[in-house]
Amino acid sequence: MWGMIISVISGILMSVQGVFNSEVTNKTGVWIAAAFVQATAFIVCMAAWLVTGRDSSFGAVISTRPVYLLSGGIIGAFITYTVIVGMNSLGPAQAVMFIVTAQVVSAYLIELFGMFGTQKSSFQWSKLAGVALMAAGIIVFKWKDLNH
Repeated sequence: MWGMIISVISGILMSVQGVFNSEVTNKTGVWIAAAFVQATAFIVCMAAWLVTGRDSSFGAVISTRPVYLLSGGIIGAFITYTVIVGMNSLGPAQAVMFIVTAQVVSAYLIELFGMFGTQKSSFQWSKLAGVALMAAGIIVFKWKDLNH
């Protein structure tokens, strides 16, 4: 239950952040806005680390293997960029629908093939049907736009 609540909060925060970032971008530019987002995230993470007891060290990060796992920050910068551009182009609701659908499809493929150290799962038609329903939801959501 806790994981579901946290995930819902995460989704809400991502949508709000995307709108905020898009508005900042309109006043600054996409890369400046993305840099500010990443810099403030760094400051918050460092403060949280200092306050919560420093449960680990940077040495543990540096010794992480395989090394490609350390590219999360690089990916995060491009996530920030693509969310900003997507929301500016499509609006918050449509952008998030495409983002979430892409997340579910890619997460299922990662799980299905056991990529990046995840446990491999077996194919399930019900999960494929869920993805198809999400895609159908995008079409229904955009239906009015498609008729103009």
